[in-house]
Amino acid sequence: MSTMLKLFAVLAVGCALSPAAGAQAVMTERNLSFAAAKAIAEAALDDCRGKGFHISVHVLDRNGNIRIALRDDGTSIHTFDASFRKAYTSRAFRTPSADWGKRAESQEPSLRQVPNTLGLAGGLPVKAGEDVIGSIGVAGAPGANGDAACAAAGIRKIEDQLK
Repeated sequence: MSTMLKLFAVLAVGCALSPAAGAQAVMTERNLSFAAAKAIAEAALDDCRGKGFHISVHVLDRNGNIRIALRDDGTSIHTFDASFRKAYTSRAFRTPSADWGKRAESQEPSLRQVPNTLGLAGGLPVKAGEDVIGSIGVAGAPGANGDAACAAAGIRKIEDQLK
């Protein structure tokens, strides 16, 4: 069979696929808008500033892409990287970064080898129902839950829009 005939045969088989198979090729996914990411980041920053803390904050979309990153005046040099890594961890594993850290420490130590992860408090998933549409990471607030509290304040800013 010539190359051209083979090509036509492949095209004919492709055209014979059911409409349902073609419909499955297109997906609709919910994602975090820039406006929502900005509102989350600014609310987290404002919450921490109100407590006297200077932080860095990252908000990622459902695919782990940075939607917004803020670094307050007076932050320590490590906070920018740490806030990204907390947000990335939370998005990648669909759980708070502190919970992932406990799991990696006790049950699955090999998880600590995953690049860009950090198992400290301050990374939270952003959910619309049960669908993780993004994440937030905060670094720079002192105490075991300082970062997580500011991150939660960021999410609360738009929680009525996440239903």
